[in-house]
Amino acid sequence: MKELKALIKRNSKLFFKDKGLFFTSLITPMILLVLYATFLANIYRDSFLQGLGPASSLVSDKLIDGLVGGQLFASLLAVSCITVSFCSNMLMVQDKANGTLSDLLITPVKRSTLAISYYVSTTISTLLICYSACLVSFIYLAIVGWFMSVLDVILVLIDVFILVSFGTALSSVINFFLSSQGQISAVGSIVSSVYGFICGAYMPISSFGKGLQTALSFLPGTYGTGLIKNHALNGAINELSDLGVPNDAIKGLKDAIDCNLYFFDNGVKPWVMLLIMIVSIAILLVVYVLLNKYCLKGAKKQNKVAK
Repeated sequence: MKELKALIKRNSKLFFKDKGLFFTSLITPMILLVLYATFLANIYRDSFLQGLGPASSLVSDKLIDGLVGGQLFASLLAVSCITVSFCSNMLMVQDKANGTLSDLLITPVKRSTLAISYYVSTTISTLLICYSACLVSFIYLAIVGWFMSVLDVILVLIDVFILVSFGTALSSVINFFLSSQGQISAVGSIVSSVYGFICGAYMPISSFGKGLQTALSFLPGTYGTGLIKNHALNGAINELSDLGVPNDAIKGLKDAIDCNLYFFDNGVKPWVMLLIMIVSIAILLVVYVLLNKYCLKGAKKQNKVAK
């Protein structure tokens, strides 16, 4: 346990010591929020009004702004929790590139302990950044239209933790096979540009073709986005119901913005989305630990021979 704590402390210090890496990871969600609010707000607004149909006459501008803000907020976090995880997890690749990992492998530290230390330190760093982004998003939402309850806020914070855990596990598995700064930069760029589309953050999955919707329903990230959208928009959607907006119109709206997700035309409940995410995290962690335990075993033997 002492070795694990020491490694986690060491990894966390190195991340925050790299001002460029930390600043880049911190400012990325802020930039996304500005870009979302600038370019996607009107698109979301139009989709909400279309989804409500004639019932839109019952809805105030503030409530529409609250719906738009909640959608932007949820989409931002759904993407940032994953992309920031890849940035924060660069230390694992840097240690491999500069030879530090080889030095660590010749110590008595277990390979599983080393793997867990990278995972935990990356999760801590990413959570600090994403919760900071969450705070900024809450302020933004309070300005444009706040309809979230205390429970909704707590659930969103839990969702962020789950998404960060998933993003860190996913980046740990992928980064395990990388060995240079250039490779991690390339992978980070690909993830940043592609993930938002395949998880339904940039465009709702409901706007895609049937075949693509079915394919994306097999990806865990889809349900992570759906989970946080449900909690971020729950208060505003309940307000629609209180105003007398027909249930059919509300259902159509939730379908349009991916609060309602379907797996082969079967509705996926929020608790099922949560279960899918937890199982996915567990599977990725097992794969990551096994990779470190067995694939690094040969590297450790080679280091001993070389010595």
